[in-house]
Amino acid sequence: MAIKIIIADDHQLFREGLANLLADTNDIEILAQAENGRDAFNKARELNPDVIIMDIGMPVMDGVEATRQLIKELPEAKVVALSMHAEKQYIKGMFEAGASGYLFKNCAYDELIRAIRTVHNGKKYLSERITEIMINDYLGKEEDLPVTDSELTERESEILKLIAEGVSTSDISDRLFVSIKTIGTHKQHILEKLNLKTTTDLVKYAIKKGIISLD
Repeated sequence: MAIKIIIADDHQLFREGLANLLADTNDIEILAQAENGRDAFNKARELNPDVIIMDIGMPVMDGVEATRQLIKELPEAKVVALSMHAEKQYIKGMFEAGASGYLFKNCAYDELIRAIRTVHNGKKYLSERITEIMINDYLGKEEDLPVTDSELTERESEILKLIAEGVSTSDISDRLFVSIKTIGTHKQHILEKLNLKTTTDLVKYAIKKGIISLD
Protein backbone atom coordinates (compact mmCIF):
# COMPACT_ATOMS: atom_id res chain seq x y z
CA MET A 1 0.00 0.00 0.00
CA ALA A 2 1.43 3.38 -1.03
CA ILE A 3 2.67 5.89 1.53
CA LYS A 4 0.47 8.98 1.20
CA ILE A 5 2.49 12.21 1.16
CA ILE A 6 1.90 15.96 1.45
CA ILE A 7 4.79 18.28 0.54
CA ALA A 8 4.88 21.65 2.31
CA ASP A 9 7.35 24.25 1.03
CA ASP A 10 6.93 27.90 0.06
CA HIS A 11 9.27 27.65 -2.95
CA GLN A 12 7.11 26.43 -5.83
CA LEU A 13 9.89 25.17 -8.09
CA PHE A 14 11.49 23.15 -5.30
CA ARG A 15 8.12 21.79 -4.18
CA GLU A 16 7.01 20.75 -7.64
CA GLY A 17 10.41 19.27 -8.50
CA LEU A 18 10.33 17.17 -5.35
CA ALA A 19 6.77 16.06 -6.07
CA ASN A 20 7.77 14.95 -9.58
CA LEU A 21 10.69 12.94 -8.23
CA LEU A 22 8.67 11.23 -5.51
CA ALA A 23 5.83 10.46 -7.91
CA ASP A 24 8.16 8.05 -9.74
CA THR A 25 8.59 5.94 -6.59
CA ASN A 26 6.30 2.92 -6.60
CA ASP A 27 5.33 2.95 -2.93
CA ILE A 28 4.70 6.71 -2.63
CA GLU A 29 1.56 8.64 -3.56
CA ILE A 30 1.56 12.47 -3.58
CA LEU A 31 -1.77 13.65 -2.17
CA ALA A 32 -1.15 17.39 -2.30
CA GLN A 33 1.31 20.26 -2.10
CA ALA A 34 1.13 23.12 0.40
CA GLU A 35 2.73 26.57 0.14
CA ASN A 36 2.79 27.37 3.87
CA GLY A 37 2.25 25.80 7.27
CA ARG A 38 -1.42 26.74 7.53
CA ASP A 39 -2.09 25.27 4.09
CA ALA A 40 -0.27 22.07 5.12
CA PHE A 41 -2.33 21.79 8.28
CA ASN A 42 -5.64 22.27 6.47
CA LYS A 43 -4.79 19.80 3.70
CA ALA A 44 -3.56 17.22 6.21
CA ARG A 45 -6.85 17.43 8.13
CA GLU A 46 -8.74 16.94 4.88
CA LEU A 47 -6.61 14.23 3.26
CA ASN A 48 -5.14 12.35 6.26
CA PRO A 49 -1.63 11.68 4.85
CA ASP A 50 0.84 9.18 6.25
CA VAL A 51 3.83 11.53 5.98
CA ILE A 52 4.17 15.30 5.64
CA ILE A 53 7.46 16.64 4.24
CA MET A 54 7.77 19.97 6.03
CA ASP A 55 9.91 23.02 5.34
CA ILE A 56 10.55 25.25 8.37
CA GLY A 57 10.83 28.83 7.12
CA MET A 58 7.39 29.37 5.56
CA PRO A 59 4.97 32.33 5.63
CA VAL A 60 1.59 32.44 7.39
CA MET A 61 2.60 29.58 9.72
CA ASP A 62 6.12 28.17 10.02
CA GLY A 63 6.98 24.49 9.95
CA VAL A 64 7.49 24.16 13.68
CA GLU A 65 4.04 25.49 14.59
CA ALA A 66 2.41 23.59 11.73
CA THR A 67 4.03 20.36 12.98
CA ARG A 68 2.88 21.04 16.53
CA GLN A 69 -0.71 21.55 15.44
CA LEU A 70 -0.65 18.64 13.01
CA ILE A 71 0.60 16.12 15.54
CA LYS A 72 -1.97 17.33 18.08
CA GLU A 73 -4.76 16.94 15.53
CA LEU A 74 -3.43 13.86 13.68
CA PRO A 75 -1.15 11.95 16.08
CA GLU A 76 -0.68 9.07 13.65
CA ALA A 77 0.79 11.32 10.94
CA LYS A 78 4.57 11.51 10.58
CA VAL A 79 6.44 14.72 9.81
CA VAL A 80 9.83 14.81 8.11
CA ALA A 81 11.52 18.22 8.26
CA LEU A 82 13.35 19.10 5.05
CA SER A 83 15.22 22.34 5.64
CA MET A 84 18.34 24.41 4.99
CA HIS A 85 18.58 25.27 8.71
CA ALA A 86 21.49 23.66 10.57
CA GLU A 87 20.98 25.51 13.85
CA LYS A 88 20.27 23.36 16.89
CA GLN A 89 17.23 25.41 17.89
CA TYR A 90 15.43 24.52 14.65
CA ILE A 91 16.28 20.84 14.90
CA LYS A 92 15.23 20.61 18.55
CA GLY A 93 12.18 22.74 17.86
CA MET A 94 10.94 20.38 15.16
CA PHE A 95 11.44 17.26 17.26
CA GLU A 96 9.85 18.88 20.29
CA ALA A 97 6.88 19.77 18.06
CA GLY A 98 6.55 16.09 17.14
CA ALA A 99 8.56 15.58 13.95
CA SER A 100 9.87 12.09 13.28
CA GLY A 101 12.74 13.01 10.94
CA TYR A 102 15.02 15.84 9.91
CA LEU A 103 17.05 16.22 6.71
CA PHE A 104 18.87 19.01 4.93
CA LYS A 105 17.57 20.07 1.53
CA ASN A 106 20.86 19.07 -0.09
CA CYS A 107 20.40 15.43 0.94
CA ALA A 108 20.51 12.68 -1.67
CA TYR A 109 17.20 11.56 -3.16
CA ASP A 110 17.77 8.01 -1.89
CA GLU A 111 18.20 9.30 1.65
CA LEU A 112 14.88 11.16 1.51
CA ILE A 113 13.12 7.99 0.35
CA ARG A 114 14.81 6.07 3.18
CA ALA A 115 13.67 8.69 5.69
CA ILE A 116 10.07 8.56 4.47
CA ARG A 117 9.95 4.78 4.72
CA THR A 118 11.66 4.80 8.12
CA VAL A 119 9.25 7.25 9.77
CA HIS A 120 6.28 5.55 8.13
CA ASN A 121 7.38 2.39 9.93
CA GLY A 122 7.23 4.21 13.25
CA LYS A 123 10.93 5.01 13.71
CA LYS A 124 12.88 8.27 13.92
CA TYR A 125 15.24 9.37 11.16
CA LEU A 126 18.18 11.75 11.46
CA SER A 127 20.78 12.26 8.76
CA GLU A 128 24.41 11.76 9.74
CA ARG A 129 24.99 15.52 9.90
CA ILE A 130 21.93 16.07 12.08
CA THR A 131 23.08 13.27 14.40
CA GLU A 132 26.49 14.94 14.71
CA ILE A 133 24.91 18.28 15.57
CA MET A 134 22.77 16.68 18.27
CA ILE A 135 25.73 14.76 19.70
CA ASN A 136 27.76 17.99 19.84
CA ASP A 137 24.86 19.61 21.67
CA TYR A 138 24.69 16.72 24.14
CA LEU A 139 28.43 16.99 24.76
CA GLY A 140 28.14 20.72 25.35
CA LYS A 141 29.82 21.86 22.14
CA GLU A 142 28.39 25.08 20.80
CA GLU A 143 29.23 24.92 17.12
CA ASP A 144 26.66 24.10 14.49
CA LEU A 145 27.65 22.46 11.23
CA PRO A 146 27.17 25.10 8.52
CA VAL A 147 26.26 24.35 4.96
CA THR A 148 29.31 25.09 2.78
CA ASP A 149 29.62 27.52 -0.09
CA SER A 150 29.98 24.58 -2.49
CA GLU A 151 26.25 24.04 -2.00
CA LEU A 152 25.36 27.52 -3.28
CA THR A 153 24.06 27.80 -6.81
CA GLU A 154 26.25 29.51 -9.41
CA ARG A 155 24.08 32.64 -9.24
CA GLU A 156 24.15 32.66 -5.43
CA SER A 157 27.96 32.41 -5.45
CA GLU A 158 28.11 35.31 -7.90
CA ILE A 159 25.85 37.46 -5.72
CA LEU A 160 27.77 36.51 -2.57
CA LYS A 161 31.00 37.79 -4.15
CA LEU A 162 29.41 41.05 -5.28
CA ILE A 163 27.83 41.71 -1.89
CA ALA A 164 31.13 40.99 -0.15
CA GLU A 165 32.88 43.40 -2.51
CA GLY A 166 30.51 46.14 -1.35
CA VAL A 167 28.46 46.42 -4.52
CA SER A 168 25.03 47.89 -3.75
CA THR A 169 21.85 45.91 -4.28
CA SER A 170 20.72 48.28 -7.04
CA ASP A 171 24.06 47.94 -8.84
CA ILE A 172 23.96 44.14 -8.56
CA SER A 173 20.44 44.28 -9.98
CA ASP A 174 21.68 46.32 -12.96
CA ARG A 175 24.68 44.07 -13.57
CA LEU A 176 22.72 40.83 -13.49
CA PHE A 177 19.57 42.17 -15.17
CA VAL A 178 17.26 40.99 -12.39
CA SER A 179 15.01 42.89 -9.98
CA ILE A 180 16.12 44.25 -6.61
CA LYS A 181 13.55 41.96 -5.00
CA THR A 182 15.17 38.93 -6.66
CA ILE A 183 18.59 39.98 -5.33
CA GLY A 184 17.09 40.23 -1.85
CA THR A 185 15.63 36.74 -2.15
CA HIS A 186 18.98 35.32 -3.28
CA LYS A 187 20.73 37.07 -0.39
CA GLN A 188 18.31 35.55 2.12
CA HIS A 189 18.87 32.08 0.67
CA ILE A 190 22.65 32.58 0.89
CA LEU A 191 22.40 33.63 4.55
CA GLU A 192 20.24 30.61 5.36
CA LYS A 193 22.44 28.12 3.52
CA LEU A 194 25.64 29.43 5.13
CA ASN A 195 24.07 29.74 8.59
CA LEU A 196 24.84 33.47 8.68
CA LYS A 197 22.73 36.40 9.83
CA THR A 198 24.04 39.73 8.49
CA THR A 199 25.85 41.31 5.54
CA THR A 200 28.87 41.73 7.81
CA ASP A 201 28.84 37.98 8.41
CA LEU A 202 28.82 37.45 4.63
CA VAL A 203 31.84 39.71 4.17
CA LYS A 204 33.77 37.93 6.94
CA TYR A 205 32.85 34.58 5.41
CA ALA A 206 33.99 35.68 1.94
CA ILE A 207 37.34 36.88 3.29
CA LYS A 208 37.88 33.71 5.30
CA LYS A 209 37.08 31.52 2.27
CA GLY A 210 39.25 33.57 -0.08
CA ILE A 211 36.29 34.64 -2.18
CA ILE A 212 37.53 38.21 -1.83
CA SER A 213 40.80 39.60 -0.46
CA LEU A 214 41.69 42.66 1.59
CA ASP A 215 44.26 43.83 -0.98
